[in-house]
Amino acid sequence: MNTVLVIALILAMAATLFALVRGIIAFLQTTKEDLNAPEGSGPSPARLKQNKMMMNRILFQAAAVIIVALLLMMKGNS
Repeated sequence: MNTVLVIALILAMAATLFALVRGIIAFLQTTKEDLNAPEGSGPSPARLKQNKMMMNRILFQAAAVIIVALLLMMKGNS
């Protein structure tokens, strides 16, 4: 069981890193037009992509923390 959790932890950490890098890249690709959009026009596609990537990062990071907590609980019981 520990092996499965360690593999899941590595995958969750890799997914967190991937989402972080994609979010930063999306942030760096923001144009001046995106920043100067008129009020009420809604979020630009670039901002939506940034938000999606950062939300994914938070979810993957939470999964990694939960897996670490499970590993610690299992270690404490043995």
